[in-house]
Amino acid sequence: MSPRIKSGQLCTVEPVTPTTTLQVGDIVLCRVRGNEYLHLIKAIQGDRFQIGNNRGHINGWIGKAAIFGRLMKVEP
Repeated sequence: MSPRIKSGQLCTVEPVTPTTTLQVGDIVLCRVRGNEYLHLIKAIQGDRFQIGNNRGHINGWIGKAAIFGRLMKVEP
């Protein structure tokens, strides 16, 4: 699979608020071990979100407090 976002592309991210509804398939800006990444939501279990990449790799589970934004637009 080719990447959804290529290195160097300009991304527009909107803040995630307590009322934001996140869904499987959303690309989110999240903090993992002190670093910030854009990841794909693969599954949702209660207040936990399983994140991974476009190639099928699963990175693990995070809480909504670790998610800061949702990708809205990628410039070509």
